[in-house]
Amino acid sequence: MATIRQEDFIQSIADALQYISYYHPVDYITSLARAYEREESPAAKDAIAQILINSRMCAEGHRPICQDTGIVTVFLKIGMDVRWDATMTVQEMADAGVRRAYLDPDNKLRASILADPAGARRNTKDNTPAVVSVEMVRGGEVEVTVAAKGGGSEAKSKFAMLNPSDSIVEWVLKTVPTMGAGWCPPGSWASASAARRRKPCSSRRNPSWIPSTCATCWSAAQRIASSKCALSCTKR
Repeated sequence: MATIRQEDFIQSIADALQYISYYHPVDYITSLARAYEREESPAAKDAIAQILINSRMCAEGHRPICQDTGIVTVFLKIGMDVRWDATMTVQEMADAGVRRAYLDPDNKLRASILADPAGARRNTKDNTPAVVSVEMVRGGEVEVTVAAKGGGSEAKSKFAMLNPSDSIVEWVLKTVPTMGAGWCPPGSWASASAARRRKPCSSRRNPSWIPSTCATCWSAAQRIASSKCALSCTKR
């Protein structure tokens, strides 16, 4: 039976958040390099070159890709056979990982979370609490996916109630051109749909990720950097 140790869990989240703060996904860099070679507009070509140069500087210097280092979302898939060697709750451990990453003296990240966004609006100073989503699954591992969602993407979030006959694709194609600037590359358009049946009463959530792979899409896409790590039994 797998045992997940508290310190391993916290450090894994902290390491993942530091990693995604200064590394772009490889597929994004290769796609952007190809776009640079094909681009005909001098202004657009110069903009792409600046992004690529900035990306390399951040990767080599271990400095954030953007000053907006995001609101942390932690997606957990926890195996039913897992045992915890921990005194903290899952939320507390996730927050401890976020706190450690954002206060790292070698690469401090910007804290953006407010303790009471509708009231005093005081910054928590360590970017906690994180948004934690838990899914119980079969097996003896814990899979952790972290995302640092930038404020630009938060500000550009859209919600719509569609009729059964409406097309999600058509809604996306109609909505994206109206959203303008206000976010930073790399970008991914994240869509989630939910359907509910009366008998039996249930809900279904089907996320789909549509990567931005052209210069046009990058100007109207959300920056969601993510990293995965799987934790299993550790004996040290």
